[in-house]
Amino acid sequence: MTIQVLYEVDLTGHPWHEALQSHAASTRSGATAVAFAEQCINGVLEQREQLDRLIAEHAPAYPVSQLPVVDRNLLRLALYELRYAKTEPPIAILNEAIELAKTFGGQGSPRFINGVLASVFAETPQAETTS
Repeated sequence: MTIQVLYEVDLTGHPWHEALQSHAASTRSGATAVAFAEQCINGVLEQREQLDRLIAEHAPAYPVSQLPVVDRNLLRLALYELRYAKTEPPIAILNEAIELAKTFGGQGSPRFINGVLASVFAETPQAETTS
């Protein structure tokens, strides 16, 4: 649900609260899932500039604005969780991002997402990725 809302907001500019409510209703998501999605969406949107700089730094051949919308938002979400939320182990975040890329992205998305996230993770001091 989180990635669908980020995708919609990025592509259409719809208000994220309305998009979240719509997706939550259509998927019959519980309060816990909606609260987690809300935290992640809000965090990604608040940190978008920093996240985009991080993506650009680790994928310089691919301008962030020209990345497929799914890939761009998968990277933003995973990097937000890795750098700011820190609610899951880093390897779980990387694996989840790759699985989401397989589901929602293009043929090359999983490999691209894995490469960028692995690069960021390799340069992230261990203290920053554990909570």
